[in-house]
Order: sequence, then C-alpha cells, then structure tokens
Amino acid sequence: MFISRFPLLAKARLVWLYAALLATPACKSNAPDPVSATPVTETNVLTGSTLIGEYSTATLAGRVQGVPLAGALVKYPIRVYRLTYHTHTPDGQETTASGAVLVPVATTALPLLSYQHGTLAPSSEGQAPSYYASGSDVWSVVSVLASTGYVVSAPDYLGYGASKALPHPYEHAASLASTSADMLRAAREFCQQQSVLVNQKNFLLGYSEGGYATMALHKLLEEKYAATLPVTASAPGAGAYHKTAFARYILQATQPLSFLSSYVWVLRTYDRIYALNRPFSFYYQEPYATQLQADPFSEVPSQQSQLFATPFRQAVLNDSDVALKAALVDNDIYDWKPTAPLALFHGTADDYVPFFNSQDAYDAMQKRGATQVELHPIQGGNHFSSATAYTLGAYAFISKY
Repeated sequence: MFISRFPLLAKARLVWLYAALLATPACKSNAPDPVSATPVTETNVLTGSTLIGEYSTATLAGRVQGVPLAGALVKYPIRVYRLTYHTHTPDGQETTASGAVLVPVATTALPLLSYQHGTLAPSSEGQAPSYYASGSDVWSVVSVLASTGYVVSAPDYLGYGASKALPHPYEHAASLASTSADMLRAAREFCQQQSVLVNQKNFLLGYSEGGYATMALHKLLEEKYAATLPVTASAPGAGAYHKTAFARYILQATQPLSFLSSYVWVLRTYDRIYALNRPFSFYYQEPYATQLQADPFSEVPSQQSQLFATPFRQAVLNDSDVALKAALVDNDIYDWKPTAPLALFHGTADDYVPFFNSQDAYDAMQKRGATQVELHPIQGGNHFSSATAYTLGAYAFISKY
C-alpha cells in the first residue's frame, strides 16, 4: 500500500503470489445466496479484446521453475487477452480502461477471480496487467494461479494501460471499486462472447493497495451488483481501510515513517478529486512544498514533523477542516456489514499499513452483526514478511467456497 520504495512493493507482490501456488488447490462448492440490494442498470461495457498469446503448461511451469513444487500445480494451458471497456472517472466522465483476462483452456465451467494489484509507481506503468510484461506478477505467478482453474480478471485501474493519460486515483475507494467492477463485468461479457464456460462464483483477492481495492470492490458488489455479480468470498490483505484513523496516526507519530512519499500521493489524489484546491504550503513545510510541486514523487523526510505543515496537522488532529475531513471519511471502508464470507489478513507489526486498519474493520463489522467475517493476524509480520502468510491463508480461505 503506502511505500516510498516502489520496487520493494513489487517484490512483495511476487512473494505473496508465489506462495499462493504452493497452497491447496481450490475446491468447488455452491456459492452463497446473493444478498438483497438495489441493482444498477446493466449495460454492456466491453469495447474490445486482443489475444496476447496462448501458453502451454510447460511454458507456465518454466516461469516459476525457481519456486519448489509450483510448476507441479500447473493444470491447464491458458489464453491471455487484453480487454478494453467503458468505465467512469471519479468526476463521472465516461472513459476507456483496460485489463487482462487469463482464461484456462478447460471444458468445465470455472469461477472468476478478480485480482487487484498493488501500488504501481508511474515509472512502472508498463507492469500493469494488460501489458502482460515478462517478469510481472500477472505474467508469472498469476498465470500459474489461473492455470489451476480460475478465470482471472485483472484490472489495470485508471491511470494505467488504456487510461494512462489520466492520473491514477491512488487509494480512492469509489473509483478503484467501480473500475474493478466494470472490468469484472467486461470479463464475463467476454467469456459469453467467446463461449468460455464460467459459473456464477466471484472471488476477490488483493494485498496492500490491492487489499484496499478488494475491500472497496466487495462493498460495491454487494450494494449494487448483488444479483449479477454476487461475491462468493473475498480475502483482502493489509489495506488502509480506516483512512481517518490512519491520518491521525501519521500526524501523531514520533517514529520515522518510511511510507510518507506515498502518503503525499494520497493527499494529492484527494485534493484533486474532492476539489479541495489547497496550496502545497497548506500540506507541507518548505523546502518540501516547493519541491513536491515541481516533482510530486521526489524524496521526502521520514519524520512527519519535518514534512507536514502546521495548518494541515491542526486540521486533521482538531477536525477543524470540514471539507478535508469529509474527503477522508468518504474513503473509510472499514465500517459496513458484508454478507459474503470475508477474511482480513494483516501483519501485527506492519509498519507501512498499521494492523489497526484490519482490527477496526473486524470490530466494526462484528458490531453490525456480520456473521462471516474472520480476522487473521499474522503475528510479528511486517508489510513484506506477511505477504507469504497472507496468500497461503487467503488462497486456503477462498478454496473452501
């Protein structure tokens, strides 16, 4: 999620996805009954598809040959397609987005799995799923995961692929959810067009920003797509679900915080989407206000007291800025009642996305009467070391349904 060294996050994504291939293969059982919800008006969203390639089981196994036993789990060849589809920007304008769909070459109806990727820096735009770049997580371990028996829908999100001219709405719950939901709709439309057999099961996985996107997607699907895209089970990992508490945590911190350059990205996103239009000097001290205005991804100090300006700090800690508080609250996705099974995974020593995000979500959901929510603390795990345990647990969790 929040991280100032994006290559490290890419490494973490690969670690947790490699681990998934060593987990128990998915079981097939009946999906839970859809929840009641007010549906949206359905229209076709798919605008195009391009075959990237077909890959044999031997080829897929070779991509993970350094991972013990992983290649042995390859079951089906897969075909990979780049899809384009209609979705909407945060301000409601229609646009074209893209993603990858990975289709096992099988004769039985398979479930769909929506995979929400983690943080991608603008310089890593070529690692977005629809490029299917050699060495990317979708090219390697996600492909092997698909080969075990899932049609994988992997949205690029806004700001990557077909929509790379747009700014990525980093950690903006509504647009991450809607873009991922529209990609899932496009994937099902594509399967229908191509006579790919799929059942009605929809699984959701993602870690870090992908975990936050997964939680937002689960909430949206139950609220708006309960009849057409019922959630079978989801397992978000290490997401910053409690944005208001996270902001206070940052501005009260006395210890170094290595993720502050990414939090700058979050603030810039919210300032733009919610039309706060605050000057950089509202958020940051000099010389960082001038520096970040020139280069939003430039280095910043790890001590929050050196980076953030007094007006911003007081606004958050005193709840004195109504518009700013509303933007943070709008991205809180911890306090709601899921119906489908949901498992929260999080390292208890996570120093990028503190564990309280998952604990708060679990407590709030329990208080609302959710009966199929589980909390899986990864004892002593930080944001990176927890990735393997997350995926082993998450894959085993969805395999029950």
